[in-house]
Amino acid sequence: MSAASGSIEGVTLVLLYLVVLVLIAIVLFALGSVLFGRGESLPPLPRDTTATVLPASGVTGADVEAVKFSQTLRGYKTSEVDWVLDRLGQELDLVRGQLAAVRAAYGIDDDDAGERHIEGGAHALPASEAEVES
Repeated sequence: MSAASGSIEGVTLVLLYLVVLVLIAIVLFALGSVLFGRGESLPPLPRDTTATVLPASGVTGADVEAVKFSQTLRGYKTSEVDWVLDRLGQELDLVRGQLAAVRAAYGIDDDDAGERHIEGGAHALPASEAEVES
């Protein structure tokens, strides 16, 4: 009879471990839900705004390099975002250099170039983009 009672005690011990494990998992899930949220979507940003900051006009490669994004639990891979920003910064610097060379070749002054200034501050989208999104 001791062999049968030994196997019952072994099964009982395994079931007790499983119950304790499930209870610990429930507590950890509840704690994680309270600390990190339950996956609710964030409210949308006000119309014609962005969460990042860039100058209203004359964006340079250094401005792109300085952009920082908010990090979230389920956000983008930092290395990929950094790679894209580096690439965009290089492209901006290249295009601005080419534009400056063309302006110099044709004697166009930078002040007369008619740079487009964005109304509404650093967070505003250009008027043409805002109208397209409407």
